[in-house]
Amino acid sequence: MSSRVCLSVNATPVHVPEGATVAVAIALAGGAFRTSRGGEPRAPLCGMGVCFECRVRIDGIAQLRACMTPAREGMQVRTDG
Repeated sequence: MSSRVCLSVNATPVHVPEGATVAVAIALAGGAFRTSRGGEPRAPLCGMGVCFECRVRIDGIAQLRACMTPAREGMQVRTDG
């Protein structure tokens, strides 16, 4: 049985397998990763840190790429800025 970690995505607890990225946690939580200036929902395109479409705020630090950041126990993730 694999270990799991719990983090918060927009104040909602999400459990993911150890070694998963923050992008996995956001996908499981549902909703958009962020919105464009025009209000359209955005999501990762490349999954390898090139497109920057998965930028989120993690533990108060803005503009981090969710697809490149391993999920850690207790992380606080915000997709709205």
